[in-house]
Amino acid sequence: MRTLGIFAKTFERDAVAEALEAAQSYGFTAIQFNMSCLGLSSMPDHIPFALLEEVKTAMDRLGMQMVGLSATYNMCHPDEQVRLGGLMRMEVLARACAPLGNNLLTLCTGTRDPNDKWKYHPDNGDTNAWLDMCASMEKAIDIADKYNLHLGIEPELANVVSNPAKAEQLLREMGSDRLKIILDPANLFEQESQQEVKNRISEAIDKLGPNIGMAHAKDRAADGQFVAPGKGIVPFAHFLTALDQAGVEVPLVAHGFTETEVADVAQFLKNV
Repeated sequence: MRTLGIFAKTFERDAVAEALEAAQSYGFTAIQFNMSCLGLSSMPDHIPFALLEEVKTAMDRLGMQMVGLSATYNMCHPDEQVRLGGLMRMEVLARACAPLGNNLLTLCTGTRDPNDKWKYHPDNGDTNAWLDMCASMEKAIDIADKYNLHLGIEPELANVVSNPAKAEQLLREMGSDRLKIILDPANLFEQESQQEVKNRISEAIDKLGPNIGMAHAKDRAADGQFVAPGKGIVPFAHFLTALDQAGVEVPLVAHGFTETEVADVAQFLKNV
């Protein structure tokens, strides 16, 4: 049975154990973690070891698994010093992985927008943007080698790696088993017919299947707005069937909704 996870930051609690207990109460057995759950920056300069012990103790008690840790910074930010600062903080998170029992850092290939790493910029398609992102990725892979980790990158329409073809290109150019794909079907389109969405999902899995390390579950409405899984047009049954047929047995991690929607999302995904 596929492991079902959720972003831990979906639950705002005073104590991290309470957030994990809330996730478990809805039937989630895995989490993608963010250091903001500990009252820190998502990309902190330092992480007290006692906090890591607190998280691991709570996960062990609840029988939960951490399947990813957010280390997202703008890997093609126009300012090299900003990129290097992100890389330094990424290594702080890499050091935290072993104590947490985690082996996947999730990254953001970035954008030329200087203020928002998830916002499209017209220069994203320039050669220099690609080269800067690749230089960041090579350094990130060195860190992954050092700490025996995998790195997850997600094709996102607004980022430099904007589609499965560019993800495939990056995998080929990097030539490293450390690099994995996080596949979110809602990031493969903006406004398309459901049949075209099915086609895009199938094509993405055909291209990237052996390299997929995690699947994400969020949804899009017909007008292009992100919505909770089950409330949009993403054909999740097709998505999961295509993964199964390709032999891709990876966790499915839900996100992109509020805590008030968790019960409906959990039931929808279990039914699928």
